[in-house]
Amino acid sequence: MQKIKDYVEAHKERFLNELFELLRFPSVSADPQFKEGVLHTAEYVAEKLKEAGADNVEICATAGYPIVYGEKIINPSLPTILVYGHYDVQPADPLELWETPPFEPTVRDGKIYARGAADDKGQFYMHVKAFEYMVQNDQLACNVKFMIEGEEEVGSANLGIFVRENKERLKADVVVISDTSMISLETPSLETGLRGLSYVEVEVTGPNRDLHSGVYGGAVANPATILAQMIASLHDSNNHIAIPGFYDDVVELTAEERKALNEAPFDIEEYKADLGVNELWGEKGYTAIEHTGIRPTLEVNGIWGGYIGEGAKTVLPSKAYAKISMRLVPNQSSENITALFKAHFESIAPKSVTVKVKPHHGGEPVVTPTDSAAYKAAEQALQETFNKKPIPTRGGGSIPIVALFEQELKIKTVLLGFGLDSDNLHSPNEKYGIENYLKGIETIPLFHKYYAALSK
Repeated sequence: MQKIKDYVEAHKERFLNELFELLRFPSVSADPQFKEGVLHTAEYVAEKLKEAGADNVEICATAGYPIVYGEKIINPSLPTILVYGHYDVQPADPLELWETPPFEPTVRDGKIYARGAADDKGQFYMHVKAFEYMVQNDQLACNVKFMIEGEEEVGSANLGIFVRENKERLKADVVVISDTSMISLETPSLETGLRGLSYVEVEVTGPNRDLHSGVYGGAVANPATILAQMIASLHDSNNHIAIPGFYDDVVELTAEERKALNEAPFDIEEYKADLGVNELWGEKGYTAIEHTGIRPTLEVNGIWGGYIGEGAKTVLPSKAYAKISMRLVPNQSSENITALFKAHFESIAPKSVTVKVKPHHGGEPVVTPTDSAAYKAAEQALQETFNKKPIPTRGGGSIPIVALFEQELKIKTVLLGFGLDSDNLHSPNEKYGIENYLKGIETIPLFHKYYAALSK
């Protein structure tokens, strides 16, 4: 352990500067204007994998953005770890809410502020630097393969095709992903499950053109008003999702499982203070930890229509729109939930408007085993780094490719995340602690060592 600590300390400034350079690339996969930024990021990742000691490094073309692949096979008889990450990032909007430019990394109070700092550039790059250490110091205990993609933030549409076409190339014993969070540096944790996702966009249309709200208002249905009413009806008075059949396949945890989940440290007053809210909101009968880990949700991610520019314009809009995401729990199917939502939303529309529901992307919920060699190796590695046994938790986010790997490659995943829930993922002022970054680099070689030992 001391050897890796010394290596990290000796190369700390370089490790940070390389990450800063990576963060400067505006690799926003959702916006075509950033295409060059995304492609340059892939080139940078490939270059750094080669410098770290990876062989057969390749920028693999897809129908969208490329996948960066690299490997180091030291002995075919040893176990193989497949490291997955993504180099694309969420849009930085709204830009005016950033204290410093989103693609100019800035350190404040020991934290790196930049888009992608925690999700996922800072986290996947830990593996590149840990790999460098293992190669340079003859510490590789396992074969290693890297697959770093550029479309995770837009649904990984081409990853499934790549995986299916490269099963032999990607053959491994376990997938390791660092794109999740832990409770804190004082209380390390390991996520043992992720929610699935169904993401849709809805369009409500009333009159065939925007109308003068004085001349027509009161006689013609306003799509923005109708949309607001329809969305409001999607939850009942107990904040229970009011779509028929939505909960039919939900697997309920036992009282013992719920009790264990709620033993994780959680200060509700600190939670509210951090978010600047007076009260929490959620499905009746469940705690905040349960709301964000084991219960399905339905959230409006964006809503618009009519005139939203400066000043006033008295208009009755022709159309109104919303983007809606639903997080799913084990046994729910994204395809089924999308179909249920579409049927229900269309059924509640009054005759004064027409409704379109456009599915975007989705993913399946997963639960990872806690009795596997990989999980135990991660547990031991974290315990050695933090001097405390990690707590198993359920993650509220979605990484759809975890289910893909299990389906196509027949291997399980370990979620070895070092971010924090307070890192402002997908929000302005995203951040990642320098200590989290360096602790991750220290921990990953230990995971490899313990995994090799436990896999014998």
